[in-house]
Amino acid sequence: MTELQDLVDQAERAFADVDHAAALEDAKARFLGKSGAITALMKELAQLAPDQKRARGAAINLAKQAVEHALQARREALAEAELTSRLTAQAIDVTLDGRGQLGGGIHPVVRSWIRIEEIFRSIGFDVADGPEIEDDWTNFTALNSPQNHPARSMQDTFYVDVNDARGQPLLLRTHTSPMQVRHARAQVRAHAETSPGMSTLADIRVIAPGRTYRVDSDATHSPMFHQFEGLWIGRDVSMADLKGVYTGFLHAFFERDDIKLRFRPSYFPFTEPSAEVDMMFDSGPLRGRWLEISGAGQVHPAVVRNFGLDPEVFIGFAFGSGIERLTMLRYGIGDLRQFYAGDLRFLEQFNPA
Repeated sequence: MTELQDLVDQAERAFADVDHAAALEDAKARFLGKSGAITALMKELAQLAPDQKRARGAAINLAKQAVEHALQARREALAEAELTSRLTAQAIDVTLDGRGQLGGGIHPVVRSWIRIEEIFRSIGFDVADGPEIEDDWTNFTALNSPQNHPARSMQDTFYVDVNDARGQPLLLRTHTSPMQVRHARAQVRAHAETSPGMSTLADIRVIAPGRTYRVDSDATHSPMFHQFEGLWIGRDVSMADLKGVYTGFLHAFFERDDIKLRFRPSYFPFTEPSAEVDMMFDSGPLRGRWLEISGAGQVHPAVVRNFGLDPEVFIGFAFGSGIERLTMLRYGIGDLRQFYAGDLRFLEQFNPA
């Protein structure tokens, strides 16, 4: 059986000479493939007598097992060598100083949000915050948009598969106006607990900034966006007050006085009369262009009644503006989607080192 041992020795040397897996498979084919040396010996068994066939077959099988064992051993050695090489290449020098963490910054929309709160606090407005998942009554009905009202079609809505106490589905709020209802009703309840009537109720002045949601997405709209609502309810609050407050706000927000305002008649179910508010700069790249900036109007008597107040006594105004819209105008940004792309090259401009 010297030739069988020689064959095993040849296989072991051939396997030992290769240095990668593909070459090892080529070497395997020389001995164990369809045309390999071991396979050829097995085919020759058909020409032998039965007694010789058994003895010769057993010897060939032993040689085959020895070749397969050598093949497997070399496979494992090559795999281990490859792993060691990869680990060495990817090794981390734990003695090096760490890279540290990048410093955080304020998002441009949040920067505007903070600025808006500061401006309105300075003129006596409260800041209200509330739930982003709203009930139907507070988001629509209390604001004079009852079931099947055509104005609801103006606000494509994300509904939640949970019903409120009235059996209506909850929804992601489509504006922050529900906070007008919540804040005003809370103020009225608090006053009623300490006073017998509404004659001494102080003016309700509040803004409600926050996230809102609508099914809309393009260069100037996002399914999630930020808005702030303003409300001033008292006994002698007029549209002239609205114009004065909002003009003063724009001058403070943009830090410039060359801003003109105009009010265009419009329709909102929760105000009457209603207006779209446009602004125009007298200088700069947007000079001479009227830009829609807000919706506003005198609070509708039905909404005042839902606040828990008598609309024959209390009157006021409300307005709503998009924080992204103001931010885009302040910084000259042309595409709202940049706010949410997570591109550090864009965001770092607002937080210089």
